[in-house]
Amino acid sequence: MPDRYAVLFPGQGAQYVGMGAELLDSSGIARDVFARASESLGLDMVELCTEDPKGRLNLTEYTQPALLTLSVAVWETLKEYDVPMPAAAAGLSLGEYTALVAAGSLALEDACVLVQKRGRYMQEAVPPERGAMAAIIGLDSDVVREVCREVQEECGDGVVSGANFNCPGQVVISGDRDLVDRARRRLDERGARRAVELSVSAPFHSALMIPARDRLAEAMREVEISPPDFPVVANAWAAPSEDAAGIRAALLEQVASPVLWEASVEYMMKQDINTFVEAGPGKVLRGFLRRIDRSLTGLGCERPEEIGEVVSQL
Repeated sequence: MPDRYAVLFPGQGAQYVGMGAELLDSSGIARDVFARASESLGLDMVELCTEDPKGRLNLTEYTQPALLTLSVAVWETLKEYDVPMPAAAAGLSLGEYTALVAAGSLALEDACVLVQKRGRYMQEAVPPERGAMAAIIGLDSDVVREVCREVQEECGDGVVSGANFNCPGQVVISGDRDLVDRARRRLDERGARRAVELSVSAPFHSALMIPARDRLAEAMREVEISPPDFPVVANAWAAPSEDAAGIRAALLEQVASPVLWEASVEYMMKQDINTFVEAGPGKVLRGFLRRIDRSLTGLGCERPEEIGEVVSQL
């Protein structure tokens, strides 16, 4: 039994049609979470996640509340087994909102509405053809930063910068398509194992998202934020925010700033946390853990049998 563990929540890209179906069949708590989310959004969240008949699950403004809803449902189901309170939590990008719901800082209903607006605002911040993102595999993050600076200085006008610092040897860059393409080619020349454009709908976590951040700030003024029951490590500065003002600032900062995931995990490791539970669909975050430090224990839970396995280890 680990002395201290952290719970992690996935971000956009973990979604798939059919997610949550087994949990909803077996957990009344999960069904209640989905009902509350559906009412707050005026959407049938069960249908969206499990069937997606209208083909909306991969549209950002639907993806974000869907992932949040399922991940909260997983966490609330896990809590029913009286597992110990985590020593910390973190979430990748939109997963930070999920972590704040889990920690009691945000109401589920408020978080669902916020992430739907967040997704819409990010989508609308720039024309679809303007932005791009690319994954850079196999290079040190300092090299990626250096090349992005070089390209931006050469072009004079435009944006390219690191968007996700996920783990050693994996950085995602984001910005104007022309600059991202130029940086991607140069990083390929510098020895990247892979430097490939991602299929995304907007240049997330770059300065091009500042209009989305400013719109979200207006929406966030209406939402009550409480001190968390346990620390939630913010993407934007890889450290927890203790009060409502700091949490609000962190959520706004992350829209147009890089996700410091590797540094966030390292912060939790310094708090003597060596076990991490990925609550929600997918196993991306456990993959990052292995790249950051192979001594870390990563547990996943989405389906009922996985939740049972996690309970037995906590």
